[in-house]
Amino acid sequence: MCGIFAYLNYNVTRDRRFILEILFNGLRRLEYRGYDSAGISIDSSSQSSLSSDSNGKFSISALPPLVFRQEGNIESLVKSVYIDVGSIELDLEQSFSVHAGIAHTRWATHGEPSPKNSHPQTSGAGNEFLVVHNGIVTNYEVLKETLIRHGFDFESDTDTEVIPKLAKYVFDKANEEGDQTASFSQVVLEVMRHLEGAYALVFKSCHYPNELIACKRGSPLLLGVKELGEDMGTGASFLDLKFISENGQPKEFFLSSDASAVVEHTKKVLVIEDGEVVHLKDGGVSILKFENDKGKHGTALSRPSSVQRALSFLDMEVEQINKGKYEHYMQKEIHEQPESLTTTMRGRLKRGGSSKAKTVLLGGLKDHLKTIRRSRRIVFIGCGTSYNAALAARPIIEELSGVPVTMEIASDLVDRQGPIYREDTAVFVSQSGETADTLLALEYALENGALCVGITNTVGSAIARNTHCGIHINAGCEIGVASTKAYTSQIVVMAMLALAIGDDTISTRARREAIIDGLFDLPNKIRGVLKLDQEMKDLANLLISEQSLLVFGRGYNYATALEGALKVKEVSLMHSEGILAGEMKHGPLALVDENLPIIVIATRDACFSKQQSVIQQLHARKGRLIVMCTKGDAASVCPGRSCRVIEVPQIEDCLQPVVNIVPLQLLAYHLTVLRGYNVDQPRNLAKSVTTQ
Repeated sequence: MCGIFAYLNYNVTRDRRFILEILFNGLRRLEYRGYDSAGISIDSSSQSSLSSDSNGKFSISALPPLVFRQEGNIESLVKSVYIDVGSIELDLEQSFSVHAGIAHTRWATHGEPSPKNSHPQTSGAGNEFLVVHNGIVTNYEVLKETLIRHGFDFESDTDTEVIPKLAKYVFDKANEEGDQTASFSQVVLEVMRHLEGAYALVFKSCHYPNELIACKRGSPLLLGVKELGEDMGTGASFLDLKFISENGQPKEFFLSSDASAVVEHTKKVLVIEDGEVVHLKDGGVSILKFENDKGKHGTALSRPSSVQRALSFLDMEVEQINKGKYEHYMQKEIHEQPESLTTTMRGRLKRGGSSKAKTVLLGGLKDHLKTIRRSRRIVFIGCGTSYNAALAARPIIEELSGVPVTMEIASDLVDRQGPIYREDTAVFVSQSGETADTLLALEYALENGALCVGITNTVGSAIARNTHCGIHINAGCEIGVASTKAYTSQIVVMAMLALAIGDDTISTRARREAIIDGLFDLPNKIRGVLKLDQEMKDLANLLISEQSLLVFGRGYNYATALEGALKVKEVSLMHSEGILAGEMKHGPLALVDENLPIIVIATRDACFSKQQSVIQQLHARKGRLIVMCTKGDAASVCPGRSCRVIEVPQIEDCLQPVVNIVPLQLLAYHLTVLRGYNVDQPRNLAKSVTTQ
């Protein structure tokens, strides 16, 4: 949920102003992950000090680093930092050939948004150890009680504060025991041994000047490397971390929760794995493996084993993370859907001549399709929008596979410890691939022996790495907190999954080929429905002062009702509820009057006549109706033009939810803008939910 960013320049001179702007821009790229408070830490000087302890032993430390923290968004932090810099007369032109800075944007979990609860959190006076953290330390109360008994005072309400204080305790203890050779990485590994929960951490310490340590368990973190020396070419050595560490070239390192903050600097990255400790020192990168059973041996801290890893290249362009001609990321991502869907399907649909069969090729599943077809059941597991996407695809997967399909909200499955069998195929759907509840459900399914399939938008994510097989949706970078293009790409990927599973069934061949034709035509249908933008803005103007909205759907479009209502509530802050139309008479009908706006989705499919009946019943009770129907059906669904109609193009029924959601996305967007709210940063929400 939070965003971590760090920048270390080695053998390349950067002034303090440049370093600050690098950190600020990194946080701006990550602000979608949390935006209620933020903070940074930079060095106060490039000079080091020589000190001695009571035994007369000398050590070299940097002067205490500066810490700036502020409640509010990134621009609030920027403004306060420059005010503070002016008040202490800090020289922004001072140059550093080596410097390590860390930064953080917060989504509050423990403690309200405030400067004291913002990160970096500190070990105490002097800022000897500083930490930025994404995740939750579940045993922080026990650690806090222990540290208080050892004389530590706590200032914040966060779980994070125990981490730098624990680091100081470990460091002081090692010095007391005479272990003067304790390295930064050994201190961090000992801290990790005491932490429970999910986290990504970056450590900075004046005892280890110009060094940074990054580690993770569950929460995402990656390292970007930019060499500033001669062109190293694109051979294997260029991606060899050991080669980079030893070549002595000037370089810059970037640590980030997400690739979007790194791609403008470098495309050469390392996705840090769970349990790895990445140590940046003297222009080199060393990777150590955390092993929980390796604690202290005698009086010395344990010596960890090292790991050899190669860098990889980011398949991302800077243009993907810019707004371009649009005012907001959500607006841009809604209008990108014809292109994102084309990219999702590229290379996966085959449509030959009249004598050739139309097929789907999903390379990530080809070795597991037989197992999926033999499954006892297929279980879709997700949260929020990802769950809705799976729900939209459930009917076509049941139809083409003949396998029972069940739906599970990830957190509920884990809470119930619901039955998962070895004969099951469990499909985990997540845009980020890092959703905490979905990862816990994945761990549970793996323990129970199910075949686990991942559907995610993030290459190298935890779900992509830990499932047996999967499909990348290729929707492109999505920065708006409210998911739009990822949702439609997820539905398309699951429709292709249904086609691939049912590919061996002759009786459904005509149906499969019709769906493939529909998939080819889908981007053009979306371009057509995007022309409703102004119509949706006009509708938003009519609804701007409303307090509540109901959305009725059934069949394929029950998921559309849920997702449309979710979009409206999460960005425009209007109460909205998606309701299964078949349940209307079992309670919701009591809410209907001439004031409450109600959207009914009644496009042409097997449920069309039933939806006509629903419209008649709502109309009889003077309901204030807005009906979404297929082009040309306005008279059929709205006799006498007694209600407002949204006409959308028709496509194969299982793909209709992709078309139908777009007007509701546009409505949510315009409602939010007209009501004066921040559409890209909805209140209390964040993009990547890495906490339970």
